[in-house]
Amino acid sequence: MQILPFYLVCDESGSMAGSIDVLNEALVALHHEISTNPTISDKTRFALIGFSDDASELQQLVDLGDVSDLPKLAAGGFTSFGSAFRTLRSAIERDVPALKAEGHDVYRPVVFFLSDGVPTDGDWETAHEALLASAYRPHVIAFGIGTADRGVIGHVATFKAFMQQDDSVKPAEALKEFAGSLTRSIVRSASGARAGEAMSLQVDDHVPGFTSVSLDKL
Repeated sequence: MQILPFYLVCDESGSMAGSIDVLNEALVALHHEISTNPTISDKTRFALIGFSDDASELQQLVDLGDVSDLPKLAAGGFTSFGSAFRTLRSAIERDVPALKAEGHDVYRPVVFFLSDGVPTDGDWETAHEALLASAYRPHVIAFGIGTADRGVIGHVATFKAFMQQDDSVKPAEALKEFAGSLTRSIVRSASGARAGEAMSLQVDDHVPGFTSVSLDKL
């Protein structure tokens, strides 16, 4: 089986309190969309990592058709990007070899990263660099809402980056669009290839309510 792993890494800091319920509702819709389509769920795996003061794997990598629902996110604490990247790296370095040991052809992992603020830990870039230097260096699509820093979001991403357009777009609306983009990416990436062809990552070029962010140049 060809497998494309997706990781959602989501800010659970206190500043997300006013809109995290909207994201939880959107994740219910995502789960339903993927889990009821065996063609998609068979070719993809999904994991959920939440971070605030620390990061935790709320849902380890799984075929969404094998679980009845996803854990809920809960807001509180600060915004430790470093914890998020360390937890993500550990998960990827465990998950990819496990999938390969089962005989699957595993594609480079895809990470959707979401934050509504700036990192509160000063050494987060070290953890980010270690993630990108790992053997299974993931594609990172980063989204910033609220008071997130445009430059930081561009630095986190390796593939595409988006920033909430302006104050006229409410965070709740932006989160719905974010979740919709994630769902479309999973569906299109898994269904785009014909039988026997390799899958390719399909991510929106434009997301309603967001503007594109230039990535860092090396």
